[in-house]
Amino acid sequence: MTTTPIDLSRGDGKGLAAGTLGLFGSTVIGLASTAPVYSLVATLGWVVLAVGAQAPIAFVIAFVPMLFIAYAYRELNNEIPDCGTTFTWGTKAFGPWIGWMGGWGVAVAGMVVLANLSQIAGIYLWALVGDGSLADNVPLVTATGVVFIAAMTWISWRGVEIGERIQNLLLGIQYVALAVFVGAALWQFFAGTAPHPTPFDWAWLNPFAFTSWHGFTQAVLLALFIYWGWDTCLALNEETKDPKRIPGRAALLTTVILLVTYVGVTISAMMYAGLGEEGVGLGNEANADDFFLAVKDGLLGPFGWFLMIAVLISAVSSTQTTILPTARGTLSMGVYRALPERFKHVHPTYKTPSFSTLVMGIVASIYYIVMTLISDNILQDSILSLGLAIAFYYAITGYACVWYFRRELFASGSNFVFKGLLPLLGALMLTYAFVQSAIDMWQPDYGYSVLLGIGGTFVVGIGALLIGVVLMFLWYLFPRSKRFFSGESLNRDTPVLVPDEPGEYGRSVDGGAL
Repeated sequence: MTTTPIDLSRGDGKGLAAGTLGLFGSTVIGLASTAPVYSLVATLGWVVLAVGAQAPIAFVIAFVPMLFIAYAYRELNNEIPDCGTTFTWGTKAFGPWIGWMGGWGVAVAGMVVLANLSQIAGIYLWALVGDGSLADNVPLVTATGVVFIAAMTWISWRGVEIGERIQNLLLGIQYVALAVFVGAALWQFFAGTAPHPTPFDWAWLNPFAFTSWHGFTQAVLLALFIYWGWDTCLALNEETKDPKRIPGRAALLTTVILLVTYVGVTISAMMYAGLGEEGVGLGNEANADDFFLAVKDGLLGPFGWFLMIAVLISAVSSTQTTILPTARGTLSMGVYRALPERFKHVHPTYKTPSFSTLVMGIVASIYYIVMTLISDNILQDSILSLGLAIAFYYAITGYACVWYFRRELFASGSNFVFKGLLPLLGALMLTYAFVQSAIDMWQPDYGYSVLLGIGGTFVVGIGALLIGVVLMFLWYLFPRSKRFFSGESLNRDTPVLVPDEPGEYGRSVDGGAL
């Protein structure tokens, strides 16, 4: 059977709303994708339990591989500003099989976190408007979560401009809430009214003060999660005003802003609540799941609800921005024949990857519902396993950068550092994180369930990646896939389907390059 050839030489892109986002808009979307408020709520307490007073330096150390991989994204994007990111770069560097699995890693991470974010949004919404019992009503929370996914899918389908404008508002509220938290915590510390005032100590930032290697690795692995999401800037590269420069700059700016945010909030929380194991202390395991919930009334009094709204907004905001990179990744895979042709469809009016966006929303909703019906413990284990998928595709990106630029690494000192050394170190760190996480997750007492006699988190996390292997081989059997797997439709020398230079582009219905 013959296949219809596709034109790989045109320079007008894939039909997305090119020339839409500037540096500010790209950075906003990158920050929103990390869900800074929710990420802190879900992680801070557990990091403190793992390493105590070394929590601030744990966040700094976890930032290092993220920064190194951000340089890999920047350098690859300068050369190949394709919305497929890891899929496209991995294929060009290592061939179709590794590239396909890199794209699958992005999709798995997005699907799992969407289920988590929608559940959190449902719980917090009903906790705010109800008497507490509504937040424990599983069918109600699940239905609400699916509605949130549907709403954010519609916004993503409707156009990147309307999504950017909504994210400006939602991210602004999140940072106002974090500023209020830091301000109130420090005010009470200096006024002497904090429950457990703890003076700042430079030892909190001492990287040599960790007393347990297990605690150190656990804290860093937890902290990796809260930085994840900044790469959404790169997935929207074809929709920026300068595809080769703005996305990389936005990614680096996003990671630095997140570092300052997380370390600042952590230090303020420690000064306010201390590290005690009772009351609102950060060492109290009862507070680990949601530190903001434990301190909101004592910190803000009758206005404590504002912190709950911030967590709700953070989850909803990230739900929308999580859809964006996955939909664009599968769009790119469809264009280069790594997925069925339907995935490359772009809405003629809204200039969005319409089919890919809708599939992402539907699959995430089905996954959330099925996991909830099977067991909430399995759903929670899938969330705990998220770090495996993140480390997997970030590491592929780092290695791809080194290998793709291998012939020019020694052309200059800058090339060696930014295209070789830093991406390689970041990839090695994340490879270690992947292996160490898998070893820890293997233990039956890790997570919320036991499957096949081993930790359910391991089964779900590794199983999700192995499902990708199965799907990849199934697609390999279809005639349309042959040009991709034979290296014809996408290889190192293939001109990618991206706009050649920033300039005048077709704009979406919302106004394009505003």
